[in-house]
Amino acid sequence: MNESRAWSFFVDAREAVKRLDLYLVGQAALAGQAAAKFSRAEIQRLITEGQVTLNGAVVKASARLKPGDRVEMILCPPRDAKLSAEKLPLDILYEDQDCLVLNKAPGLTVHPGAGHAGGTLVNALLHHCPDIEGIGGERRPGIVHRLDKETSGVMVVAKNAFALQKLVQQFKDRSVEKGYVAVAWGKMKPQKGVIDRPIGRHRSDRKKMSSRYFLKHSRPAVTTWTVMERFILNAGTVLARYLTLLQIQPRTGRTHQIRVHLADIGYPLVGDRLYGYTRNLQKATTANDSILGSIARQALHAEKLVFTHPRTGRRMEFIAPLADDMVNLLRRLRESDCAPPSGGFGNASNGG
Repeated sequence: MNESRAWSFFVDAREAVKRLDLYLVGQAALAGQAAAKFSRAEIQRLITEGQVTLNGAVVKASARLKPGDRVEMILCPPRDAKLSAEKLPLDILYEDQDCLVLNKAPGLTVHPGAGHAGGTLVNALLHHCPDIEGIGGERRPGIVHRLDKETSGVMVVAKNAFALQKLVQQFKDRSVEKGYVAVAWGKMKPQKGVIDRPIGRHRSDRKKMSSRYFLKHSRPAVTTWTVMERFILNAGTVLARYLTLLQIQPRTGRTHQIRVHLADIGYPLVGDRLYGYTRNLQKATTANDSILGSIARQALHAEKLVFTHPRTGRRMEFIAPLADDMVNLLRRLRESDCAPPSGGFGNASNGG
């Protein structure tokens, strides 16, 4: 699969005063075969599309250089020709010339892959804003970050190469703030906590990640959590089970991070068949089908996203309303006998 390529140049005194496009024609030959194929016309096209920046800003091809200027060029390969635009519903929270923020529905795959040639968020985006074609990876045009198929919530999409570069960098340097809402099995204590455990590919199941049984390579992963509410199912019986509503802030962005961290410390997400669907939890779910049957996926929602606008530099915060299935789940828990008594096990004074 082709990937985006990037080059950085620092202008020395000998190259100063040159036009940006002419400078890059000369420098491209030094960056490798892929860049060396660019003509002046191709360089000018990249500059116009925002795939070239001068000191972090998009400028014209005629811009004159000064000693010490930093020039960055990104080569974004075109998307696979098989990708098609599809008219699918999008819940758009915000949109301008550089980015689009949306509330992804549960069950929507972000980009095409094995078994998902169409019906994805990418297909919908290509219909809504065709100009994102070729912005980023060949099968992920405009995609800055992703959510699991069954996870709902807020995402930001880049509409040009300049925005893509700036937004991706924010995720890399962790200046983006993310907030999730989740319902987990168990009575989590205390009221707040931090899970600091590296995550890697599961050593026996390649479909899973793990912070306990991973292969040699792993990456740091940190998740903070806060208890919002607690519930109990089948109170006073041998089938009694607790559930905890959590606010979660992942400080890193590893694959399946929240699901893995919670499951590996003994509090898997409600409805998570990959990481927490044990025989006992399956029995508890079946016994409470009238309540838990309202959600058929992991109870995880990306509620908040805060980032810096790639062009204006303004800090922006977006809140995505809960999907209907999570709204119904919480409503049924609160309306049933699952809600704890006033002053009971849900307050911080008694240790959670």
